[in-house]
This record gives sequence, C-alpha cells and structure tokens, in this order.
Amino acid sequence: MAQDPEEESLGDDNLDTSHDLDMVPLYESMTIDAEPEADVLRSLLEANGIPVTIVSGGPVVPVGFMLQVPRKRLEEARRLIEQARAAGPEGAAEAEASTEEGR
Repeated sequence: MAQDPEEESLGDDNLDTSHDLDMVPLYESMTIDAEPEADVLRSLLEANGIPVTIVSGGPVVPVGFMLQVPRKRLEEARRLIEQARAAGPEGAAEAEASTEEGR
C-alpha cells in the first residue's frame, strides 16, 4: 500500500521496467483437449520454476486455452516442452518413479 513506509522508501530505483517480465504466449489451442494439455504443460513449467498464466475462453467463446510465460523465460520453456515431448510417456513415468524413490 502507498501508506507503508517501506514501500515509499523503495522508490522507482528498484522497479524493473524492462520487457523481460512481460507475459508472452507460449501455447494456444482451440481443440477439445486444449484444457488438459494446457494443464500438463503448466505443471511441467511450474515444476521447473517458470511462472505460467493460463488464459481460457470466456462466456462468449468458452473454448480455447493459452499459456503465457515471462518473455525472459520463453526459450527455456520451449526447450522444456520439446524435451518432454521427445521423452514421451515413458520419460514421464521414469521421472515420476525417480522422484518417488527419494521419499
């Protein structure tokens, strides 16, 4: 809040005004399976520390999903998705099993 002394003391010196943090589209789909695919991709990205925003269709057009990530992390997000698709379901099962072994 503007009344907080700490916030007032920060000033504009600490604001990141670059476009690195702008959210940009990574994935868009209007297919019937867009929601579960978007959810899987969101989970993958968040598990790797990449913030994700999901934008879904509204009341007029209730279908369609879009994932957005910070511009600065776009290429990293694309690489992660490409690696996951290349590994396929077997790679996902193997990764899940390796995380359960450590419990």
